Amino acid sequence: MSSYEKRTEDHLLSPENTVLTIIDYQPTQINSINSMNRSELIRNTEIVIELAKLYGIPIVLSTVNVEKGWNSDTIPVLKRAVGDGVQSYDRSSINAWEDQEYNAAVKAFGRKKILIAALWTEACLTFPTLDALKEGYEVYPIVDAVGGTSLLAHETALRRVEQAGAQLTTIAQLACELQRDWNREETVPGFDELMTKFGAFSNLR
Repeated sequence: MSSYEKRTEDHLLSPENTVLTIIDYQPTQINSINSMNRSELIRNTEIVIELAKLYGIPIVLSTVNVEKGWNSDTIPVLKRAVGDGVQSYDRSSINAWEDQEYNAAVKAFGRKKILIAALWTEACLTFPTLDALKEGYEVYPIVDAVGGTSLLAHETALRRVEQAGAQLTTIAQLACELQRDWNREETVPGFDELMTKFGAFSNLR
């Protein structure tokens, strides 16, 4: 019987080679999303964060214009999900990749695969994705945890980053890719719980 092996050089996403970034899940941005139901967006993003924590994937959190007083912090439900131990990097730049502290925080983990959830798809997801791809990173937008100001804006942005080399993924696909093997028994209960919460299935075994 084969079992999952930890491999940092895995061509697939794994807990050892991946970092998650959550960008601009703030009230102003969330309230302007028109490409999907906003409650579903929040729930899905919370599940993404919980998946990352379940598999020990580091998280880099960022906001825009909180320190200037122009915007509020990450919404409480997602801030609680991330936890107190994760620093939030506030920026003035629309493109998070252009902020030195945020950029350094992502690179400090030394992982070449970046899971990204950001609002809006057409700006704060697109711009750092394009820059990271240009620098040789692999970027995976989580399409059911991101949104744009319109469905057209969202879908057009996803086409643009995909054409540039981004690899689109979904929550269910991500969960299965990280779990990979039912012999990884320590994460099976959490996997089942989160996929039940997501509504995809209760048990695949």
